[in-house]
Amino acid sequence: MTVVTLGVHIVDVLARPVESIPEGQDTHLLEQIRITAAGAAAGTAVDLAKIGLPVASAGAVGDDELGDFLIMIMARHGVDVTGVVRKPGEQTAASILPIRPDGGRPSFHVPGANLGLSLADLDKARITGASALHLGGMDVTWGLHDPAFFALLDEARAGGTVVTMDLLSNMPDLVAGARTFLPHVDHVLPNEEQALMLTGADSVEEAAAALLGEGVASVVVTLGGEGSLVATSGGHTRIPALDVPVVDTTGCGDAYCAGFIAGLLDGRDVVGAARLGTAVAARVAGGLGSDAGLDGLDPATL
Repeated sequence: MTVVTLGVHIVDVLARPVESIPEGQDTHLLEQIRITAAGAAAGTAVDLAKIGLPVASAGAVGDDELGDFLIMIMARHGVDVTGVVRKPGEQTAASILPIRPDGGRPSFHVPGANLGLSLADLDKARITGASALHLGGMDVTWGLHDPAFFALLDEARAGGTVVTMDLLSNMPDLVAGARTFLPHVDHVLPNEEQALMLTGADSVEEAAAALLGEGVASVVVTLGGEGSLVATSGGHTRIPALDVPVVDTTGCGDAYCAGFIAGLLDGRDVVGAARLGTAVAARVAGGLGSDAGLDGLDPATL
């Protein structure tokens, strides 16, 4: 049951704990620095591989050292990276994240090659043959805002592929553009800010109802420390976050998506899949980086 993650690929450089930026040429000593494969497609792919699912990733990186690293580290974790294309002359997307003592994560970001991903870069047979297809960051992969790509999604779904979608940005114009994907998606997993931007609603419950009206089977709104809201035609369910010491919130949304997908493929209902997503995200929050705490994790134990 192969999962394909399609969309944003980013190299994250993380450091903790950072309370301030040093003045001038001063140096602050830290406890930890990591470099990881991240982004709504790459990060989710690594998490899926770490919890034992066969996964292939599709996206675009630059023909540069960061791209070399990203492909190497994903492959090392067990992700099939043959669908990640190199874009000559472009930089691989990257972020620098100084992690605050409370786990907060301001960022410095270069969008890079993600902006150039297009339908021509994709292996259509791999997409239509996947058990699940996760769209990660359709708000910033503008080349996929294409009726031909929507038709490919419909073809995949008609053949039994489950399609999930997560977003990346918090920019209103970009988030609004992702709404065109909703009629072609089974499950959408925005965070609270994104859900409100997508719909113009005043509450997450109203936002979820509006998104269900676009034709998706479920809406899962992640709420940070407040947990998540799962909405289907049968009603709304609140799932509390697990009470864990938070080191870094980077990638918790990607981890939630990985757990959610794993739950669906394991035969759990949407609420059960969301509970598994909650547990996987909690493990990631306990360490530095978007794949922290997942080595050797068996989702059947969660």
